[in-house]
Amino acid sequence: MATEKKNYYEILGVSKTATEEEIKAAYKKLVKQYHPDLHPGDKLAAEKFKEINEANEVLSDKQKRAAYDYEQEHPGMGGFGAGGAGGFGGFGGFGDIFDSIFQGFGGSASVQRDTTGEDIQREMTLSFLDAAKGCVKEISYMRNEPCPTCNGTGAKNGNSFRTCSKCGGKGQVRFTQDTMFGRTVRVGACPDCGGTGRIVTDKCPDCKGKGYQRKETKVTLNIPAGVDTNSYMKKRGYGQASAEGGAPGDLIVVFRVEPHKIFQRKNMDLYVDLPIPFATAALGGTVKVPDVDDTFDYTIPEGTQSGTTFTIRGKGLKTRNGTGNMYLRVFVEVPAKLTKDQKKLFEEFNANFDVKQYDKAKKYADNVSALYGKDPYKK
Repeated sequence: MATEKKNYYEILGVSKTATEEEIKAAYKKLVKQYHPDLHPGDKLAAEKFKEINEANEVLSDKQKRAAYDYEQEHPGMGGFGAGGAGGFGGFGGFGDIFDSIFQGFGGSASVQRDTTGEDIQREMTLSFLDAAKGCVKEISYMRNEPCPTCNGTGAKNGNSFRTCSKCGGKGQVRFTQDTMFGRTVRVGACPDCGGTGRIVTDKCPDCKGKGYQRKETKVTLNIPAGVDTNSYMKKRGYGQASAEGGAPGDLIVVFRVEPHKIFQRKNMDLYVDLPIPFATAALGGTVKVPDVDDTFDYTIPEGTQSGTTFTIRGKGLKTRNGTGNMYLRVFVEVPAKLTKDQKKLFEEFNANFDVKQYDKAKKYADNVSALYGKDPYKK
């Protein structure tokens, strides 16, 4: 039973006539959206990310794209579906024919191996204020660090090499293959030198020819204001050293931000709940409001009801992408204990209470009584 072939154009959201630039832009956009660092533990996002990379691997390569397009137009003839992104050998070496054809037009059919070292991912916990205001932190971890003695080459003094005799220093060799269509030629990495074009003649005494040493690495991070949980920073070249003389991988630091007792945030906006005295709510007045740097004065208008939210522009987080707002929600504190004089004042206030306000309260009581059969103001 034939498996359903993936439509790589649909996966990247581009048309069949998309240019290299359009494919590259679509790929970058989707990688930022589905990168595993932003969705830890999310299997669906991980699978989507894998699909995106598979589609890009094919459509960004002229030879592979041509083979894929041919297979789409002539199902079963190209052998593409049998091997996915690398399945060009499913029909008697048809992929090799494409390699030789495109070599004839000046294209390169060589297999370029990625010799970059592996990335390292670490997690860092930040306090709410450190994340909001920005800070400088140091992180230490163990890694395979490029050997300083041989500059990561694995050769003594960094220059004890000889040119590979099999590939002549090119790092690539031609392979011929006889198929039902005839003899085909492809180019691949040299098996003797691993594609480097040179052979180590005398190993580095410090790293024993590995090109790296296991060491503790310390990195200082200048964390910008406004990072949030699942935000991450990338330090290029601070990942694992390459075992094949390539560039080191990257260090990826994912942040986790601790909650705060007063502040909550959404993007660059801050949300604050503030209790205010009964008298301030009734008569109006000035209150002290906290922000990430200090406190500031804010005027509460008279007659403010409990639960009212005020928008204070420009009092949110200040980041390189702009400044957010603060949303201040106030709750009126009713005094639990009153002196005799205070009670007398409230009784006088209640006796002279606005009739309209009384009518509102009575209407509410009548509605509750109709629903539940009891007066909400009586115990």
